Order: sequence, then structure tokens, then C-alpha cells
Amino acid sequence: MAAAGAKVVSFDLSEEQLKKDCDVAKRDRLQIRSVQGDMASLCEFADESFDLIFHPISNVFVPDVTTVWSECHRILKNGGDLLAGVMNPSFFLFDHEEAEKCGELIVKRKLPFSEPHDLNNSQRTQWEANKNPAQFSHSLNTQIDGQIAAGFAIIGFYEDSWSDEATLLNRFSPTSIATGARKL
Repeated sequence: MAAAGAKVVSFDLSEEQLKKDCDVAKRDRLQIRSVQGDMASLCEFADESFDLIFHPISNVFVPDVTTVWSECHRILKNGGDLLAGVMNPSFFLFDHEEAEKCGELIVKRKLPFSEPHDLNNSQRTQWEANKNPAQFSHSLNTQIDGQIAAGFAIIGFYEDSWSDEATLLNRFSPTSIATGARKL
């Protein structure tokens, strides 16, 4: 978007991710502003200050995605668009590492699911040793109807899958969803 002339703000909780964004911008001689913060509180930004928000599948890192949708609605100008990617909730039903080892999908989790909260002691120990971030599944209701409840009109919907090598689930169901939503 910056390459096309847009004023871009890269907003992320991860200092490492922001550094990567700045490195790419510097390499490609692009102007971006990076801001570190929590997507559930966009208090750094004034009401109606953005024309477009591109929200990749980052909502898996927040326990309550409805607050994210409300904050996005607040900072978008009237007529502004939210392009949001979300994980298909069914993705979290399975232990994908185990599925790759045994070659089949076996339902292992109840939804909604939260890492590390819903892991057993052994899994939690491994999760902590790997320094994994907390992850949260969200229902389609909170992901899609949550946008509508925040004041958006859904103007587009798209489903997609990762490459077959990424997850066995691709054989049966899309792994991700994207919505186009407009603040009216």
C-alpha cells in the first residue's frame, strides 16, 4: 500500500514484527509509521482517522475479538473499509502436528479453544519451552456477526486454504476466511 502512495501505519504488539516491517520499508525506500500496541485498544488513534484497515489473521492472538472490531469501527472514517482475515474455527479442533505424524485428522479440542489455557500439563510445558504466543479460536459469530454488531456492513466474503503441505484440513475445509466490511 505504501508503494502505491498510501500513508501506512504498521500497528503490532510485537517489537520484532515492527522491526521487520521497518526493515522492508527501508530496503524498498517506503514511508511507513510503526506503532507498538494492543489491537484491543487503539487509543493511540483518534476517532475516524483511517480510510482502510487491513487486519490479517492476527485476531488469534486476542481473547476477545469483539473489542477489536469496535475499535476498528471507531477509528475508521465513515465509508472506510475493514479487510479482515480470520481463521476458520474448525482449524482449532485438531492437533495439526499430530495429524502430520499419523496422517489423519482426529478431533482433539472443544471450541472455543485457547492456548495455553486448554492444554494438558505436558502440552503446556512444551508450549512454554517453545516460547509460543497465546492463541485463541473464535466462533464465526464473534468474527463475522461481531463486525456487524460493531456497526459494519459485510460487503465481501472469501474462503481460502493453505497449501496442502501446511495442514491436512485443506483436504476437507478452507482454513481461513476474509471479510470486506464497510463503516456506514
